[in-house]
Amino acid sequence: MALDVISSPLVNGQKPEFIFVLLHGWGANYHDLTALTSMLNLPSCLYLFPNAPYPHYQVSGGRSWYALENDNEGIEASLDQLYQWLLSLEDTTEIPLSKTIIGGFSQGGAMSLDVGLQLPVAGVVSLSGYLHFQPTAERNPFPPTFISHGILDTVVPIKTAQETKQKLEAVGVNVEYHEFNIAHEIIPAQMHLVRDFVLRIFG
Repeated sequence: MALDVISSPLVNGQKPEFIFVLLHGWGANYHDLTALTSMLNLPSCLYLFPNAPYPHYQVSGGRSWYALENDNEGIEASLDQLYQWLLSLEDTTEIPLSKTIIGGFSQGGAMSLDVGLQLPVAGVVSLSGYLHFQPTAERNPFPPTFISHGILDTVVPIKTAQETKQKLEAVGVNVEYHEFNIAHEIIPAQMHLVRDFVLRIFG
């Protein structure tokens, strides 16, 4: 089962220097995060937006990475599919994983943490995300990881992000962490920090 993916074309058709994979949240689809490219303003970046593999059980046109409503059914298959797809990017794009960042929002942020921290990617970005797993030091070395969360989030409470930070740092992950006075959403100020994070990695 291949992932359906859309991409954002580069300005003037220039060759990309790195990749930013962005994973949408539960009930959204691969169009949901495309507007972030203008906020990120990374001209040499190839943005890839995969569609989650499962239709959402309530939202017409919405997708899910796994069934939150049914005890996370499908999560293992989805994680494996994303893992294998990321490994295949080097062949399809000629850009190595060491120049690939994976990030996402909410359920997509959770997927990014789980899969990204297992791979030699350049960085991981989680916006309003959470952990599926108990991290262990055996996964080292870890890519640098950016976490941002809203303190008013009632969907994924801020305590979840704080615990994620603590657990990751305890096993050696270099975490850049930011809280905002927002709910379950993304604002431009977060994207400016993500842009700085990316530029430090590739600077």
